[in-house]
Amino acid sequence: MAGIAALRNRSVVVGAMCALTTALVVTLGGTAAHAEPSVAEVEKQIDEAWTQLEPTVEKHNSTRQELQKKKKQAEVLGAKIQPLQAEVDLVMGRVGLLAAEEYKTGPVSTLGSILVTGSPTTLTNQLEILDHFARTQGREIAEVVALKEQLEAEKAPLDALVADLTKQEAELATKTKEINSEVEELQKLRLQIYGNGGGGELAPAPCPYEYPGGKRGVVIKFACAQIGSPYVWGAAGPDAYDCSGLMLAAYNQVGISFPHNAAAQRGLMRSVSRTELQPGDFVFYRADLSHVGMYAGDGWVVHAPNPAEPVRMMKIDAMPVHSFGSPL
Repeated sequence: MAGIAALRNRSVVVGAMCALTTALVVTLGGTAAHAEPSVAEVEKQIDEAWTQLEPTVEKHNSTRQELQKKKKQAEVLGAKIQPLQAEVDLVMGRVGLLAAEEYKTGPVSTLGSILVTGSPTTLTNQLEILDHFARTQGREIAEVVALKEQLEAEKAPLDALVADLTKQEAELATKTKEINSEVEELQKLRLQIYGNGGGGELAPAPCPYEYPGGKRGVVIKFACAQIGSPYVWGAAGPDAYDCSGLMLAAYNQVGISFPHNAAAQRGLMRSVSRTELQPGDFVFYRADLSHVGMYAGDGWVVHAPNPAEPVRMMKIDAMPVHSFGSPL
């Protein structure tokens, strides 16, 4: 929770929106104009939130799985203990009848006092008295109670762990929800800025449109960060790219290698449909597979177009689509 507090101190969403919009007011010719935060400012805050969100989500998933596992183990032990308790109760009932008979036929003895307590443990510790008149029942109680107590001893730490994991899972769920809420609010502000032309001519839409997690997030964010870099044939970074060079450079960030050729890249990945596209997937163009771009979401692609234009975004159908592929 300290991480969230730190994030809030840096960039509470409401505070960010107020500080970056309402507070930055300038007067132009007597008309108040609200200065919008830059795309870079908002995306930096989203990156900071994601830095906390992804490990929190992973820990939440791990804790939830461990909780389910321990619950099942506790349930198995509980299922074994239940019939043992029933057996103890049955034998205790039999012994109770003997105690009642003893009471009727003679004075209340030490044995009668013990049986009145109804405590199997007490009975186990006092088997020499039980053996006075019910050796068979005494041995049966001793065996069942010993097994029951052994299983209860195994189950006790499991119950404590289940309680602890349940608490952790609830706390992580709350933390995940809080960070998600912050990311959603920042994303709304981000879309608003892009809608007002804040991304410029090369990035007319958010890139990526929404932030994916995991390897996809690393790959698409790298590709988007290259917007504005010059196109140089045969280049794969760090300062210039051609179309397939941008793709291989992006996937190098997550340890996945591709050849420096769009057609060759196409042959190394599974096909996906348009409706299955996710940020980080490849969009191949032209019948001869001579061009490739990376899907950024919401119908947008980031690509290195040609020597006359730098890395930029375009609508997915701005060129004749050949097919779609996913390396992940």
